[in-house]
Amino acid sequence: MSLPLVWRSPAQTEFEDAALWYETKRAGLGVDFVSEVQLVLDKIAHQPVQYPFAFADIREAPVSRFPYCVYYRAKPDRIVVLAIFHSARDPRVWQSRR
Repeated sequence: MSLPLVWRSPAQTEFEDAALWYETKRAGLGVDFVSEVQLVLDKIAHQPVQYPFAFADIREAPVSRFPYCVYYRAKPDRIVVLAIFHSARDPRVWQSRR
């Protein structure tokens, strides 16, 4: 069974901004980024507990090929996507999201 994804607004903005940035660097790279993130999101939706806790009850799932992680909270009936976050940024930014 797959749980629905609920996106927090900052996570959606980060995702779109990163995809656009990669696409401006090279045609098709933004599409590749979106595909890699979608693969991770699909895994999370099907097996949310497979990734480790990163902070409190927030889990961290790395994105292949890109220096990003998906930070999320697994609820019994949904997955709350808190951040699509570049690994070089200050983690206190996503940690402050509840």
